[in-house]
Amino acid sequence: MSEENLVRQCAPTLAGIKTGTIFPAPFTSLSELTAEIRELNRILVPKGLRLLPLRYQGHTALLYLYRPAELRVDLKDQLAEALLADAGYSGKSSEQCVAYLAKRFRSGGEFPHEVGLFLSYPPQDVRGFIENHAVNYKCAGLWKVYGDEALARRLFDKFRKCTDIYCALWRAGSGIDQLAVAV
Repeated sequence: MSEENLVRQCAPTLAGIKTGTIFPAPFTSLSELTAEIRELNRILVPKGLRLLPLRYQGHTALLYLYRPAELRVDLKDQLAEALLADAGYSGKSSEQCVAYLAKRFRSGGEFPHEVGLFLSYPPQDVRGFIENHAVNYKCAGLWKVYGDEALARRLFDKFRKCTDIYCALWRAGSGIDQLAVAV
């Protein structure tokens, strides 16, 4: 897995302005990928981040970089709790929710549309996406917006600027240990 890919895909999460990011990571050896994830977690966990594989498909892993402390807060939102309950999440802890999300991804069944709750998407937008079957949205960026369009556009800009800055810092020689912000 390339460090550049991690920075490009996950800059807002590394910076501490987004709870989590899910991204694909191609690999040739599962044992090498597992070793890379373990090594990255040695750097990331002390900074409040965790990198987990959600699914393996062929030679691509679907990875989840997230901030467990922020996820706990995000999932305590009343609407988020209701959406998770509707999707079959019986566990109350964020760790149980992440485990169930991974199970949903690995099952090969219906795509877990509640995934947005794990990625800092506003719960009203996740609900709107589910209820409207991905149509009738106000605008689209990193996600489809059904609630506060102005807030979403500000977040899209903030996340894009963060990614631009982090990619420039990485190209200038900053490593993951420097780019991962402890919050």
